[in-house]
Amino acid sequence: MVDLTDDELLAELGATIEPQKARSHTPREERIIAGFEDILRFHEEHGRAPLHGEGRDIFERLYAVRLDQIRKLPEAQTLLAELDVHGLLTGASPASEGEELEDDALLAELGVDDVTETDITVLKHVSSREERRAAEEIANRTPCPDFARFKPLFDQVQREIDTGVRQTRPFELKAEIRPGSWFIVGGQTAYVAEMGEVYSNAQGRTDARLRVVFSNGTESNLLMRSLQRSLHKDEAGRRITDPSAGPLFGGAQEADDLASGTIYVLRSHSQHPTVAEHRSIIHKIGVTGGAVEARIANAAHDATYLLSDVEVVATYKLFNINRTRLEKIFHRLFGAVQLDLTIPDRFGQPVKPREWFLVPLQAIDEAVERIKDGSITGYAYDPASASLKKTSST
Repeated sequence: MVDLTDDELLAELGATIEPQKARSHTPREERIIAGFEDILRFHEEHGRAPLHGEGRDIFERLYAVRLDQIRKLPEAQTLLAELDVHGLLTGASPASEGEELEDDALLAELGVDDVTETDITVLKHVSSREERRAAEEIANRTPCPDFARFKPLFDQVQREIDTGVRQTRPFELKAEIRPGSWFIVGGQTAYVAEMGEVYSNAQGRTDARLRVVFSNGTESNLLMRSLQRSLHKDEAGRRITDPSAGPLFGGAQEADDLASGTIYVLRSHSQHPTVAEHRSIIHKIGVTGGAVEARIANAAHDATYLLSDVEVVATYKLFNINRTRLEKIFHRLFGAVQLDLTIPDRFGQPVKPREWFLVPLQAIDEAVERIKDGSITGYAYDPASASLKKTSST
């Protein structure tokens, strides 16, 4: 007996094979389908169609209103025929147990703001299936097996954000998503570790598969457009700039920049026991755009200066200083050895002076030099040796 192929067997039976045509839907149709799928899930869970009524769950009431709206759509019978296994579209409208509310009123009870689109039949509050898939890709993460390799990078980027070498800015363009780029999405720092070949999807839009590693030790192989949608939808979503963007010194002036200024280091003449015992290593580090002498003229009457005269032990002239970033750098470096001291002010009120640190002058000298050349991000202050040490990630 001669073996026949599948096609030949079908031909003997008089059957023909037609390639299944891929069906695409408009955004409106996607939302109608997605809205109806919510209603189907409710039916599968409760064994009935959703009902109206003030005594019922707010979501059931929302689904009941939505089912009424879908039944009125002329295209619904054809569009949803394959999905309507429970005959929901042909069934009678659920009996009302109270005043019916429209989508907007129900959503207002849920605390959802209204939008400008007024055509309720568009189902404007329903995410399309494509949008849901994007959200699921972001949420569907797996443990990153080689996260130890990425952890130092995350630590370094966080230090660079803290010191102003990197900044976080609103996400704008898909072109910002590339290998080596950093983002904040879903409350996690995200690193694009790899990007596959760029291709055109069914809608003619460019896309690519990514390997994205997150700061909590997970990763996700999501599409570039999925990450783009998630960043746009996340109100707290941000991109993290490259280190070259927004330097501490140089370039264009910003709102908190000083055209020129001075970093000054002070030593106190206070007779407070703690200060007297450690006077040689207790220093105040500050920044001023004017004369240091004018800044400290009233030190003996100012709790900021420990209500005592001070001496200037070092000054560093710098240009185009961003005061906020500079303060962050010093607090990151020397925060662990900040002087913990409370003194009464002139009115007897307790005051805790800031910007005084238990750190020797040579460590401050080195810190300023490393701030100027940009290498400070790879260093941390070691209290045990009273010096700057390279971090493990450099």
